[in-house]
Amino acid sequence: MGKILSVNLSDKKGEKKRNAGAARALVGRGLENDAHLDMTVRQISLLASESVEKIRQKGLPVEYGDFAENLTTEGIELFTLPLGARLKIGNDVLVEVSQIGKTCLAPCAIYHAVGDCVMPREGIFVRVLTEGDIRVGDSISVVS
Repeated sequence: MGKILSVNLSDKKGEKKRNAGAARALVGRGLENDAHLDMTVRQISLLASESVEKIRQKGLPVEYGDFAENLTTEGIELFTLPLGARLKIGNDVLVEVSQIGKTCLAPCAIYHAVGDCVMPREGIFVRVLTEGDIRVGDSISVVS
């Protein structure tokens, strides 16, 4: 079982996200008030704090949300989950892994600073199956 460390939102696509502390997951849509609401496959993005730490160890003081991930987690090696795996977040939210990693159209600022970015390899995307609130401190676990 893992834990949600940060719930990150942004007003525009292509920018860092800020920790909002909580957000509502909407079925088939993503996180309310996030720029990526209504994406078909990539409704919510997740990145493990363990992945963020890899970049910190290269000398860049990155924060949660700097990779534009919606949820920063700990305790689950997200990128090893298979497509279709289901995760339970908090008491109500059920999501399904819809994509592992992503293709970046151009190297981001983090890549230019340290020569690496973990989001394309270790970030995952999920679709929302059941609606509910997601808060910092909520549990996250693989249920199938």
